[in-house]
Amino acid sequence: MLKSLFNWKVLLNLVVAIGVFVGLVWLTFRWLEYHTNHGQEIPVPNIVNKSVHDAVKILDDTGLEYEVDSANYDPKYRPFQVLQVYPAPGSRVKDGRTVTLKVNPRTWAPIAVPNVINKYSGLAFQRLDQVGLKIGDTIYEPSIQKDALLRILYKGNAVNPGTRLPRFSTIDVVVGSGPMRNISIPNVVGLTVKEARAVITKSMFEVGLVEHEDGSKDESDIIYYQDPASGDVRDQGMQIDLWASKRTPAELRAKVEQLNSIYRMKVDTSLPPVRYEEVHSEPSYDAPAVPAPAPRRETPKPEVPKTETPKTQTSTSKPAGQSTEKPKTSTTTPAAGNTAKPAAATTQQPAQKPKAKKVVVE
Repeated sequence: MLKSLFNWKVLLNLVVAIGVFVGLVWLTFRWLEYHTNHGQEIPVPNIVNKSVHDAVKILDDTGLEYEVDSANYDPKYRPFQVLQVYPAPGSRVKDGRTVTLKVNPRTWAPIAVPNVINKYSGLAFQRLDQVGLKIGDTIYEPSIQKDALLRILYKGNAVNPGTRLPRFSTIDVVVGSGPMRNISIPNVVGLTVKEARAVITKSMFEVGLVEHEDGSKDESDIIYYQDPASGDVRDQGMQIDLWASKRTPAELRAKVEQLNSIYRMKVDTSLPPVRYEEVHSEPSYDAPAVPAPAPRRETPKPEVPKTETPKTQTSTSKPAGQSTEKPKTSTTTPAAGNTAKPAAATTQQPAQKPKAKKVVVE
């Protein structure tokens, strides 16, 4: 077996196989060098701070590919100025290598308008400022949504949420100032439902109940009754109820009268005439009632009896010791519950002493 391995034919085949393998490897590397330009490197030119147009022209002349990427806008640099290059200037790259350029854009990147419609104006202003929009004029417009942001205007035109505007753009806002008072209600009787809706909306009212006579929802039906009536005054935003039919209001007089009895009830608020009669009478002044004073006991003053000339009388003799009597003291007590005015002099006088009598003894 070993003898067969060292046969010259076997050795020849082995040498041929090795030579073919080496040749294939050499050809592969040569092809790679040719295809990848091995050893042919180009230095990246310094194009920082140049305009993007000049930088692109230089890269084209050197045989390098380029890719432009816009960075965040920086007002310190010129628009379209190259801020950064990758690979860095001076690096050696092969021919056809792509070089990335960071370029300062012309202005700020556009931003989307946030959805702040019908929001409270204070919060809406704060949100607009956060995204980078400046508020110019604030326009107040009558609306039932007081202090709510109604519209956003950019250069005089209304913009919807989501519209992209340049950052730091100046916008105007429309804010509700509250409902208007005492607005005359328009007359929509005889109009179609569609026309009535437009008139009511234009007059700053809202459409309330719409009752169709046949139960349908045909917008071409004619309005034959409305509540409140035309000419009444209401505040902005009040609802107006409508009754519609395919027939004309003249053909629905009975129905109109029935609705009037419900919604137009006449209340007699007139007052009878006031009659003024002159009455001549002397004014009477009543003294205020004074409560009766509490009775009090008073000590009467003793009075000196008067001496009179004795008259001759015939009488039964009495002892001398009984010729005089003590005066009796009497007090006057006012009647209970007496509310009459007290007399001018309420001083009680003591009873007079009986006169002394002389006894003559014959």
